[in-house]
Amino acid sequence: ALALIGGDETLLNRLSTVLYQPHWHKGVVGIVASRLIEHYYRPTIVLTQSGDVVAGSARSVTGFNVYEAIHQCRDLLLGYGGHFYAAGMTLPPENVDAFMARFEEVVKESIHPDLLIPEILIDIELNFRDITQSFFNILAQMEPFGPDNLRPTFITRNAMNTGYSRVVKEKHVRFSLRQDGITFNGIGFGMADKMHILEQNKPVDVVYKIDINEWNGEKSLQLRVVDVKLSAPLSPETSA
Repeated sequence: ALALIGGDETLLNRLSTVLYQPHWHKGVVGIVASRLIEHYYRPTIVLTQSGDVVAGSARSVTGFNVYEAIHQCRDLLLGYGGHFYAAGMTLPPENVDAFMARFEEVVKESIHPDLLIPEILIDIELNFRDITQSFFNILAQMEPFGPDNLRPTFITRNAMNTGYSRVVKEKHVRFSLRQDGITFNGIGFGMADKMHILEQNKPVDVVYKIDINEWNGEKSLQLRVVDVKLSAPLSPETSA
């Protein structure tokens, strides 16, 4: 789902996300919608084939009534229901393209630009040594995440670029950071403009969520970076 958006300039520039893949499992579309909002902060609908109809799940950003937006598309739907931040709907397959266009139009006309700027609320400060598989397993027990149950956000201070952080696909940053001898890799979507901070080779504070990365059949913990800045200089008392 992330690849579909990241590789499409038109999708990247929209104020909403509506994705349709007939092979996606109906039971996970709500989870996928919630995860997409964490990467691309805007009202999101994920659609899949369910028998002879298309079924979907919607998730919203704080302050935007996604149910009302779907209500304004009701002539294209077979049925819908939900509340302010989450909703579900069914529609004929032939209406998918029109629904995508209408929903984007409704969002564009009704959402305040400030609602598309995510506020970063940090839950706790961690050192890299605190990030273990056991810790991640505890976090996983808090799912499902959404507007009323946000995925925990952490900050680690005074990390260093290993020298291997780089821009990928022109817009994203593949992070490689070290703190106290422990290295973590991560991804920062749409953060290419932050690369100059890492290139200064100074300590940085990094804000992130913890995720699982799967590559060649191997799974590992990674940082899903949401912000990075230069660390405050250590005072003489602190550095002594």
